[in-house]
Amino acid sequence: MMAPAKPPREPALPSPHTRIVPLVVACPLFLQNLDTSVMATALPAIAQSLDVRILNLNLAVTAYLLSLAIFLPISGWLADRFGARRMFCVAIGLFSLGSALCGLATSLPSLVAYRLLQGIGGAMMLPVGRLILLRSVPPAQIVSAMVWFTVPGAIGRMAGPFFGGAVVTFASWNWIFLVNIPFGLAGVAAALWFIDADLPAGERRGFDVPGFLLLACGLAGLIGALETLEKGLWPWEWNLAAALVGSAALLAYVWHSRRSPHPLIDLSIFRFSSYRAAVIGGMPLRIAIGASPFMLPLMLQLGFGLSALESGLLTMATAVGSLSTRTIVARAIRTVGFRTLLIGAATLSSLFYMAYGFFTPSTPHVAIFVVLLCGGLVNALAMVALNTLGFTQIPRERTSHATTASSMAQQLSVCLGVVLGASLLALIGHWHGSVSGQLQARDFRPAFLVVGAVTLLSVLWFRRLRADEGDEFRGR
Repeated sequence: MMAPAKPPREPALPSPHTRIVPLVVACPLFLQNLDTSVMATALPAIAQSLDVRILNLNLAVTAYLLSLAIFLPISGWLADRFGARRMFCVAIGLFSLGSALCGLATSLPSLVAYRLLQGIGGAMMLPVGRLILLRSVPPAQIVSAMVWFTVPGAIGRMAGPFFGGAVVTFASWNWIFLVNIPFGLAGVAAALWFIDADLPAGERRGFDVPGFLLLACGLAGLIGALETLEKGLWPWEWNLAAALVGSAALLAYVWHSRRSPHPLIDLSIFRFSSYRAAVIGGMPLRIAIGASPFMLPLMLQLGFGLSALESGLLTMATAVGSLSTRTIVARAIRTVGFRTLLIGAATLSSLFYMAYGFFTPSTPHVAIFVVLLCGGLVNALAMVALNTLGFTQIPRERTSHATTASSMAQQLSVCLGVVLGASLLALIGHWHGSVSGQLQARDFRPAFLVVGAVTLLSVLWFRRLRADEGDEFRGR
């Protein structure tokens, strides 16, 4: 006689450790999202204060993202060599120092330089924090831990637009950077109190100097060429040369990593199907995430004539929707699985990005808020599932490589999104005959339609996933 089938095992209840550690290591995510969303809202005020063209200010945005992309590759090596908690605190300190200097900037070149310093600290904060999380939480509780990990970031995005609008309206834009200092000090104190100093160490490998130089040259060449192309700062021949040199350097790193005994980033981790889908397949979705927060405040302020405070209150809706997702995302992953959830959430995200383009100056603010809220909700569903799925197959001893590479790809995607958004607006404005780069409401609809179409490319990757992909992280 056959024994009765056992019922599915329920996932383990989240422990306090599963909640406290993710919240602590997500403090940098709060700082980064607060900084990014605040600056997006304050761009017009900064442009007026520094007497520069509004689109030129995306140099300050992409300078930070470029610095992240260049210095991210060394974060895993530093964590393995000097300790994860120590480097986590150093990273927050550098980020806070860069923020203080940004608040004192008096010109665009100085602001760009200080944003580069800020990016060096930011480059280590997120991947090292994620490494601490993966090494501290059992696989069956990773989904719940990842949900808590994303809460501070959602709060930062939610508070950023309102805070930025309020600061620009009632004070000076300089304070959008200075506010990071007390938050940074609080993050260091929490890390020293709650994170174990003797986390399991990774492999102690030598520093791959040629690999670092190739990656830095490659990323700087490609992103620099994209960043300056639509502004006409250099002759187009220079941009083409920079793009070719950058592409050649990245290809050279691929060749180098296959022959080096200890490459800075071991690209063989892309052999794991779930990791490949999360990093490469999720890139179009993350590009849209970088483009939308850059274009939305510009559309509301320059296209619709709203104040910075009004714009901040409306764009805060995406963060409210993102935060509300945390109540359902773990159950949704356990119920329908990673593959179904990612396909559905990415498709809906694409449709919502396209819907943003149909806003007009006469659209009721309540309707704009509701649509942005729903867009933030489905986008957060995709991001939590994506950030969890990528590590389901990665062996513990290779997590530093995986977290570093995924963080680098994530920040590079966001940077490309900002460049894509700025380029689309510049090209569309030129097509419409805009004078001196002055954006109008009609310039934003085609841009958002393109961003939504780019997002659909992720669905093609997610369809390749198995139906049972990541079951061990679903508590099954």
